[in-house]
Amino acid sequence: MKKMIAVLATLAAFHTSYGQVTIENLLSVPFPTELKSSPDGKHISWVFNDKGARNVFIADAPAFTPRQVTHHSTDDGLDITNLSFTADGGRVLFTEGNPANGSGEAANPALLQEKTGQSIWVVNTDGSGLRKIAAGDNALGSPDNKVVVFVSKGKVWKASLTDTVKATQLFEARGNISDLRWSPDGKQLAFISNRGDHAFLGIFDITHTSVQYPDPSVDIDMQPVWSPDGKWLAYIRVPNRKDLLPFTERRKGLPWSIRLLNTENAQAKELWKASEGVGSILYTAVPDTYNLLLWTADNQLVFPWEKDGWQHLYAKDIFSGAAARLLTPGEGEVENMVLSMDGKSVVYNTNINDSHRRHIWKVAVSNGKPVQLSKGSGIEWSPVNTEAGIAVIQSSATTPGWPVLLKKDSVTEKIAASLFPSVFPKESLVVPQLISFPAKDGMQIYGQLFLPPGYQKGGKYPALLFMHGGSRRQMILGFHYMGYYSNDYAMNQYYASKGYIVLAVNYRSGIGYGMEFREALHYGANGCSEYNDVIGAGLYLRSRADVNARRIGLWGGSYGGYLTAMGLSRNSDVFACGVDIHGVHNWNEEMKNWIADYDPSARAAFATTALASSPVHFVDGWKSPVLFIHGDDDRNVPFSETVNMVEKIRERKVYYEELIIPDEIHDFLLHKTWIKGYHASADFFEKMMK
Repeated sequence: MKKMIAVLATLAAFHTSYGQVTIENLLSVPFPTELKSSPDGKHISWVFNDKGARNVFIADAPAFTPRQVTHHSTDDGLDITNLSFTADGGRVLFTEGNPANGSGEAANPALLQEKTGQSIWVVNTDGSGLRKIAAGDNALGSPDNKVVVFVSKGKVWKASLTDTVKATQLFEARGNISDLRWSPDGKQLAFISNRGDHAFLGIFDITHTSVQYPDPSVDIDMQPVWSPDGKWLAYIRVPNRKDLLPFTERRKGLPWSIRLLNTENAQAKELWKASEGVGSILYTAVPDTYNLLLWTADNQLVFPWEKDGWQHLYAKDIFSGAAARLLTPGEGEVENMVLSMDGKSVVYNTNINDSHRRHIWKVAVSNGKPVQLSKGSGIEWSPVNTEAGIAVIQSSATTPGWPVLLKKDSVTEKIAASLFPSVFPKESLVVPQLISFPAKDGMQIYGQLFLPPGYQKGGKYPALLFMHGGSRRQMILGFHYMGYYSNDYAMNQYYASKGYIVLAVNYRSGIGYGMEFREALHYGANGCSEYNDVIGAGLYLRSRADVNARRIGLWGGSYGGYLTAMGLSRNSDVFACGVDIHGVHNWNEEMKNWIADYDPSARAAFATTALASSPVHFVDGWKSPVLFIHGDDDRNVPFSETVNMVEKIRERKVYYEELIIPDEIHDFLLHKTWIKGYHASADFFEKMMK
């Protein structure tokens, strides 16, 4: 008891010096998304989510003085996405509002008495002329800057950028349309027609108002890209797999390929094909990348491929028989990528040479020599080209993501620095340590360890395990590049400030460590092999002399909620309590959310394994208290997952609490939901652990 009093006194003295850490202050920094630049590099634009009020900002090179061009001031739950500049850089297009659920209802957690569906908006770069164009999403300005095309209810529409004439449907075509791409001369529009078990590349001819599908197949086409002269289209083709089950490993399969279409004679051929085995499966969960194919100014095609077990970039000379060349060697994965302004190099972010951060690199496609542009303790992502250099978003262990300009020698200069809130308690935060520990089956697993500020050897601290969601995610040594996990990182800092030792676990089936780690054998619904990592982390904490072995809790959202429930149901002897945020509890029920005709009785062997990989299977062993948090308009994990688990918990007289948020979705839209959920979690752990 005396040691705990001493620890608390040390924490009190620390925060007197540096400023009290509160959940509100930790979440006070506007989170930036949608960083884009104009084609000429004269302007950048982005969205700030400032405590739930989302607004578009524009800044001009080289000073980058910010202009706020939308003026939302309340926590209204209305998202802003899909920013893009027109070809001349004179306007910014964006989508405001929320997508619909399976019943056609747009998300509306703020209970607004107005329509909250998605609409296309446009604003001039100087901030004037803001107006709503029409209902829809995925707007794309034409090369002549006169027209915008967009998707509404799966069809393509067009509207004028120069007047307010009502939008009209551009053409009629079956399927759900996506991947709109203008030809350089604006006379043709490439698109993908998604038809369930197959998808066609389509081309709409503006002059002749005709649609053609020049290369139809039983497979799935995606991600078209035009050549600079408009004579060719390259696109990806993925062999269809009808019986593919999510949340199970896929290490190899029928190889994917890249097709090349001559638009003048409508003849297509296979340009490149992945080899069998490693890399035969296309990995598409690459964040913030508009196109997986880049066509360079000197007719090289750049694309991602996992041939060596890592998501790297390769280049293929389009008009020669030369083999594809590796551009980004090293142990690490490439994420965002964009062509340089001259079209001859690729700028990208990766964790090569720094596995638990992200940095910006550039590679000249012709000679394939990568150059690292940022390094050190910062984390950088979403690169865009400007006249003044490359702009990115950067975070650190003690500062959330913020737009910056890259300078020489990894020096950065904040953009819109005056908008950074003074209440953010940077000096009170800790720098997490990178650690590794053995999973129960012996695999080496990494994590970030947060020690309380003013940590004292000889103390006995309560401890928390944090598991991220996804599972295709990786927690890193600083504030995350996704808003959801930036918030969770902030919450781990909060727990550390309250005297907890916190371990964020990068369990198998996550990203950052190569294909075999991501596609871990028997992960998820096929055996939950990643639970070896969770219990290994719990045993690691229990073995530490500075941890109170009877006060180890665990928490996480989505997939992290699933693993929280697994820990409580399988090892209540190790885990004292947990916070389960919209977690999966029965894989056979969750599968129905992704595969409409999933029938466990028709897949008896798999269904048996899926049930044995689910918390509901172990519910008789669940003894420890739990807090459930869930929004009832969740489109990723059905609300029924929590309803059904609470029923079983009640039957077994396990103590539970619940925080249910009407009309909230999976990735909470309301700032007040994050605040309320985190306060409820902190109060729950305080009550159960201390």
